[in-house]
Amino acid sequence: MASQAHSKPAGVQGNDQARRRVRHRRIMFWSLVAILLGSIALPFSGYVYTAITSARAATEQNSNPIANYWRAVREGDKGVTTADGPYATNVLIQNGGQNWRSVRNGPIASIGPWVLAAVLLAIGLFYLARGSMKVHASRSGARVERWSMFERVLHWYTAILFIIMAITGLSLLFGRAALIPVFGLQGFAAYAEFAKDVHNYLGVPFMAGVLVEVAIWIRYNTPKSYDWDWLKRLGGMFSKDPSSHPSAGRANAGEKLWFWYIATFGLIGVCISGLVMDFPNFGQGREAMQLANVIHAILALIWIAISFGHIYLGSIGVEEAFTGMTKGTVSKEWMLQHHDKWYEQMQEQGTAGQAAGAQRPPASPGPAST
Repeated sequence: MASQAHSKPAGVQGNDQARRRVRHRRIMFWSLVAILLGSIALPFSGYVYTAITSARAATEQNSNPIANYWRAVREGDKGVTTADGPYATNVLIQNGGQNWRSVRNGPIASIGPWVLAAVLLAIGLFYLARGSMKVHASRSGARVERWSMFERVLHWYTAILFIIMAITGLSLLFGRAALIPVFGLQGFAAYAEFAKDVHNYLGVPFMAGVLVEVAIWIRYNTPKSYDWDWLKRLGGMFSKDPSSHPSAGRANAGEKLWFWYIATFGLIGVCISGLVMDFPNFGQGREAMQLANVIHAILALIWIAISFGHIYLGSIGVEEAFTGMTKGTVSKEWMLQHHDKWYEQMQEQGTAGQAAGAQRPPASPGPAST
């Protein structure tokens, strides 16, 4: 069976060819349009890339190029230096210096004044409420030695140096905020240079005085069984009942705490850290100097705060206490009220006799004449 050829009419074939040509023309047209648009847009891709990378860099760095440079320097990358000496390194900027400055000028310089002010306010309010601690018994005229001449000279030598060191140290620590508005920049600069030299040069003589005090008074400041009772009753400071005053030796428990703060945190913490800063020629590094400065400032502030209480009790807070440190003697009644255990020990040793030159009524010989 012969196959019959399948064919389309000539008109239909012509229409198909026309549609293919139109489709090819559309494809070519849109291809040209895409190429043209791509050719136009391609040069702008560099600007887009630059904008994206710049924005990313700005986001990561979040600062200007100069700040980025010094930030990189603070990372501690080593370079080359021609300087020599114990503090010369290949690091342009030691980041620890900024950390030290943040601590010194931050919490220490901002909290310290408030602590000192709070202590002074508390002392003032206590004095207004309590007043001076008076001697309750009637005076017999008998007097006993409280401090020897050597002890008094040593005390005032160290106390005067302490006051000078405290004033100069506080003015250097808080001077920028407290003194520049008063003296001005030039005035404060001149004073700060003077205060720094005074503070540095008097540090060693002050430390020597503290060492001698610790050496001669340590035997009177060992803990005793009755010290705990003194602390529990706060030395009778909040009671005006004569019978409520607790017993004490030559140094009461409060004085012992004051002594041991000086012997430990004062002598080892403040004085030794001061020597570290006073004598950098020993070769200690910057980190050691910065740590010493922070320790020195914190412990010195605590020392000064406690000294306010010591000065108050030794002047207007306790009757006759100041006389004992100036003239060396106190009344027998004062000694029995505040340091009865010490007076008993003096009687046993035969050293509780009347001080030279003191007047005592003949009708009241009292135990101090023995």
